[in-house]
Amino acid sequence: GLERGAKNQFSTFSNFITTINQKKEGTGNRSPPTQLVIPNIKNVRDLPPICLDVRQKQRVSMDALPQELKAPIPPEPSLPIRTKTVKDFQDDVEKAKSSGDWRAVHDFYSTSFDSFLEINAAFKKDANLPFNTIEDSGIDAKFVNVVYDALLNTPQDVQKSVLKGIINGLLQEWKGPRTKDDIRAYCILLQNPQFSNTSTYVIYAHLLRQIAALTEADHHFLVHWSKKIAQTRFKQLVDRLLQFISLRLFPAKPEEFPPMMKCTWWIPSATKVLALFNAANSLSSPSIISYTDFYNSTLDHIDLMEEYHNWQCYGNSHRFSFCQYPFIISIAAKKVIIQRDSEQQMISIARQSLVDKVSRRQKPDMNMLFLNVKVRRTHLVSDSLDELARKRADLKKKLKVTFVGEAGLDMGGLTKEWFLLLIRQIFHPDYGMFTYHKDSHCHWFSSFKCDNYSEFRLVGALMGLAVYNSITLDIRFPPCCYKKLLSPPIVPCDHNTLVGICDVTLEDLIQVMPELAHGLSELLAYEGNVEEDFYSTFQVVFQEEFGVIKSYNLKPNGDKIPVTNQNRKEYVQLYVDFLLNKSIYKQFAAFYYGFHSVCASYALLLLRPEEVEILVCGSPELDMSALQRSTQYEGYQKTDLTIRYFWDVVLGFSLDLQKKLLHFATGSDRVPVGGMADLNFKISKSETSTNWLPVAHTCFNQLCLPPYKNKKELKQKLIIGISNAEGFGLE
Repeated sequence: GLERGAKNQFSTFSNFITTINQKKEGTGNRSPPTQLVIPNIKNVRDLPPICLDVRQKQRVSMDALPQELKAPIPPEPSLPIRTKTVKDFQDDVEKAKSSGDWRAVHDFYSTSFDSFLEINAAFKKDANLPFNTIEDSGIDAKFVNVVYDALLNTPQDVQKSVLKGIINGLLQEWKGPRTKDDIRAYCILLQNPQFSNTSTYVIYAHLLRQIAALTEADHHFLVHWSKKIAQTRFKQLVDRLLQFISLRLFPAKPEEFPPMMKCTWWIPSATKVLALFNAANSLSSPSIISYTDFYNSTLDHIDLMEEYHNWQCYGNSHRFSFCQYPFIISIAAKKVIIQRDSEQQMISIARQSLVDKVSRRQKPDMNMLFLNVKVRRTHLVSDSLDELARKRADLKKKLKVTFVGEAGLDMGGLTKEWFLLLIRQIFHPDYGMFTYHKDSHCHWFSSFKCDNYSEFRLVGALMGLAVYNSITLDIRFPPCCYKKLLSPPIVPCDHNTLVGICDVTLEDLIQVMPELAHGLSELLAYEGNVEEDFYSTFQVVFQEEFGVIKSYNLKPNGDKIPVTNQNRKEYVQLYVDFLLNKSIYKQFAAFYYGFHSVCASYALLLLRPEEVEILVCGSPELDMSALQRSTQYEGYQKTDLTIRYFWDVVLGFSLDLQKKLLHFATGSDRVPVGGMADLNFKISKSETSTNWLPVAHTCFNQLCLPPYKNKKELKQKLIIGISNAEGFGLE
């Protein structure tokens, strides 16, 4: 209904854009909305900017802002007195529905949205209070929600009056800095559900443009006020902005919108406003919605490499690129960018090798185009370490693995087998590089000092090679490991700069050592006398290996400083920092440099720590129905009785058994970024007795299934097979 009315209405709004543009020209051609960029990372040359990134915007008060951003606060104009309450409004709506007389409701809407002043008069909790702090927006959220919920069910003339009032507010001449009432009005207008309709997009675009052009100090207030919006409505706001961007990129009816050339600012403005909500989400603990809710899958279908190259080439200029706002790019799209960037680097290095050969008048060899790794199974780790150290210049070439004394050609299977065997051996507890924590089901770096940290560099290089060559690894590191891996995301030019050091909290320690974290939490919550009852100092015992016990002072003379009720927070923070940063610095630094020796790319700037984990280890979200649709068969047809039994059983499995099946068949219980289809899973017919258990070739993601006679037998044999599948049966 709104669409028909709005089309007629836009004949009266036809001069809307022209009017606004004239007003802008009349104020002296003001510059376009300022680009929200983070400062370049210290000691890194010419980094492209990431605008308002989740991990960067950590301002919590006006005091933290630079002096030049603190605009003088203009006096708030006095507001008209409006006494209508939520109940009064609801009564008016009910009367209008029963009587058909909407005049009272129409008057309320047309008055309340006629100007920014009237919006504040209607929806400010107390007209006499300034509400100029980040803690309280002063908005009567309940009243706003009730008014907006009723709006779409009112007659067309009521809805038109709201849009006309918004236009009046947007066309107002602005002189000097905005008041907090203005910011409050913007916050309220953004929640208008009418902006979900494409017929209102011209108005919506100008609203977004004005918000994007606000000063950083004003953005600071909007971010913190947005944190108070209810989760469902916050999600609706984000979805509305994402839809606006998608439909501007790929309009279903192009004639609904002005030509793209005349409104190139639409998408940048919407993306910058979306960045404010992303910052609000990041500053909330826990986050209001998942970071994946900011993904716009429409961007998977644009020229991502052009976006990436624009970002690299134009850097700090005002040319817009979605890569400046990586939170909006899905992990699938980021993987495409990383893979293509990797391929281009591989081709470039291979081409250079070829040119060098020809220039020395040597015969070109196809092997020079690959990173050829030759290893003996009996000396897997040492051979791999030697090969990668010796061929450091070739790490960005396509990986090709050969096992000495074996005739197999690497079509992908040997590479995956090399990764599987090497990771399994390195992470074995007896090897001593990593400690497995049963409570958290993850590995962590051993703090035991050694003479050579090159093996940690090897593990980092392995992770980099896995990302580079699209291999999913069965590695269990806690989330803070990936946060450290991106600290910083680009290797500093100054080698004296610390790497792999990040801000860690008790929440990070819970992911690694939950028992210890629980003990520290109890210390913080203890109501008695900490000094007398715990008798602890700022010295900790941090190592007990091979009969050696060592201690460490968390601060100078820490062994003489008692832990008290007053300093226990400092004690816990220093202890957590020691465990996750300082005690393993050399090990992690080697690991960091190993990873970045392969994955050194500006594309890493686009990634969150959680996304790095998904690229390395895959996603934990299983969709066995999707696996069924993409499975290939050899010796079987998908309609065969055995296959039908198999999928009936698997789809009925618990999540734990489904993960065991995936681990049994592929070597990992996680899914690649591209989903189940990227597994290339195959079920082959095994011409053996049905008394045999199923067999898997993890290097090829292949399951060999005997033709069992009935579903009960298949289920029994399959569960036995996947539940007792440790080790490899190599011939």
